[in-house]
Amino acid sequence: MKRRFGPAVAVALALCAGIAVATSERGGSARAAAAPQRPNVLVLETDDQTLDEMAVLPNVRRLIGDQGVTFDNNFDSFSLCCPSRASFLTGQYSHNNGVRGNAPPQGGYQALDKSNTLAVWLQRGGYYTIHLGKFLNGYGRQNPTEIPAGWSEWHGAVDPTTYRYYNYTLNEGGTLHTYCATPQPSCYQTDVYRDKADEIIRRRAPEGPFFMWVAFLGDHSGAPREADDPPRLGTPVPAPRHHDAFRTTPLPKPPSFNEADVSDKPQIIRRRALLNAGRIAAIQENWQQRRETLLSVDEAVASIVDTLRQTGELDNTLILFTSDNGFFHGEHRIANGKVLWYEPSIHLPLLMRWTANRALPRGVHRSQLTMNVDDAETILDAARVQPGRREDGVSLLPFWRDRGKEIGRDLLIDNSPGAGHFDGIRTLRYKYAEYANGDRELYDLRADPYELQSQHGNPAFAALKAALAARLHALVTCSGATCRARPTVGFSAARRGRCGVVTATVAGRGLQTVTFILNGRRVLSDYRAPFRAKLHFRRRSVVRARISLSFDRLITLDRTVRACR
Repeated sequence: MKRRFGPAVAVALALCAGIAVATSERGGSARAAAAPQRPNVLVLETDDQTLDEMAVLPNVRRLIGDQGVTFDNNFDSFSLCCPSRASFLTGQYSHNNGVRGNAPPQGGYQALDKSNTLAVWLQRGGYYTIHLGKFLNGYGRQNPTEIPAGWSEWHGAVDPTTYRYYNYTLNEGGTLHTYCATPQPSCYQTDVYRDKADEIIRRRAPEGPFFMWVAFLGDHSGAPREADDPPRLGTPVPAPRHHDAFRTTPLPKPPSFNEADVSDKPQIIRRRALLNAGRIAAIQENWQQRRETLLSVDEAVASIVDTLRQTGELDNTLILFTSDNGFFHGEHRIANGKVLWYEPSIHLPLLMRWTANRALPRGVHRSQLTMNVDDAETILDAARVQPGRREDGVSLLPFWRDRGKEIGRDLLIDNSPGAGHFDGIRTLRYKYAEYANGDRELYDLRADPYELQSQHGNPAFAALKAALAARLHALVTCSGATCRARPTVGFSAARRGRCGVVTATVAGRGLQTVTFILNGRRVLSDYRAPFRAKLHFRRRSVVRARISLSFDRLITLDRTVRACR
């Protein structure tokens, strides 16, 4: 089928109808009817955790995913701690929130406008807001007792002690407390965060709704170093009870591990030597300790969920579990770290639970393309609070509720300006990136899921490459709705006797096919303009247009129409 990248196409629906009502991108009336009370919101975030490491978090999977939803195609817009966390707090890409790195002048704590964040909006909306753990990189270096705007209760880790599993300092309501100058099992950082979260929930349960962000350090590298730590490679510190839990587990080596031929890769990869035996042994030790460190996080999640249950708050608490970014363990010759745009670095876990909302199914997986910029809008939708910024993300509640609903957008992935800078676009099937030095990459993830052979120089991909490049160039300066590039829909009506003919017009670039669905039943598919269908019904009905666009994108537009009497 020939692809179309031309001008807008009109899609006409000839309806014998009375009233047509557009539905919101947010949760809508089904949410309000199913959950009359605004929920508590609990965000549980790990640091540098990969998607594969969900294997060692059985409590998280059982207590959150199995009771709610797992978004299987969730990604990070900027695979680095501070920019990712800033996107969570704002619902915006880094080029819109201004945080372009971990440190000044491009990023860090000082780069974010703290007066206009998710916490501020929720607090104004009547929520008691709590932060516990790591915040933004650089927090506390200039003023360790500062409490950012929007937080009713503050237990923030103060840099540079944030990355210590013992002997760390928290700013607790304006007072500094240092935990365990001499390492003791009783003040292992993850366990302290667990106990504090439990205490806060018990104390706040009788009051109004709360929003709590628990930001664990695990499984980020940190101090103190231990005797078996590999040289020149930072490792995390497992709780004493979990030491050597994975000592005999071999390091996974996917096809991209220590990639033999990197001639198709950008310079930042081409200049890397093959990993030698010593380096691979160090990666093995780091991989082992990272998983051991997550075991205490899994225990903490179980304890916090149990406290919610004991206090009667579990059902009406929206729980989100995610990570700020992923990590490399030898893929593409990268021994450790993140930042680059390959899948181990950007593909993140996202699990949610909200059992009081009966419109949201339990134990389901969703394949729609989602991103960390969606988290804030999802929380605001559930809380019925408006943002103070022009959000780049969307609420995921409608997509959790309806597996057939498609978002139909592309994702922007980039990193800090400077050496190695790139701008990338990811769709469900394709990835394309442009580097500051002129390098390019293009992958068909369906044929090449491990990103082994870039097709940027393949003539067969020239048209696709040009189309992806054009969309990428629009995304790097997008804001709000332009980041989503959704087709627009409008209705016009004309009277014909007692009935009316309602025309729905869908406009957008790259439209290819439209399938019309009436009350869940497929009516007609069309492969060319003007995509017209006559629908006959006698009651209030939902008309869905399922539209395929360029780059294998899908989008669904739902409209409720009431038939004339």
